[in-house]
Amino acid sequence: MKSEQEREQLIKEINVLLNHAYDSTLDEIYALLQAVEKEEEEEDLTAYDKAKKQTNLDDSVSWEEATKELKTGINKEVA
Repeated sequence: MKSEQEREQLIKEINVLLNHAYDSTLDEIYALLQAVEKEEEEEDLTAYDKAKKQTNLDDSVSWEEATKELKTGINKEVA
């Protein structure tokens, strides 16, 4: 995991490149980022489900609740 300074510097450098990119390239980058986000969310949900089964919890948590929990946790890490 990158430090806060490393993240900020990387985001600045990406923004410079994005500002010079063609519109079609921006569309491709956006689609790629969405696909990556979806894949990461699926991986997180799979890991959550696996951990839940390993601790022998009952299946009372819905898919929506699990997603909400993960997003809350992710937002806390980013903030």
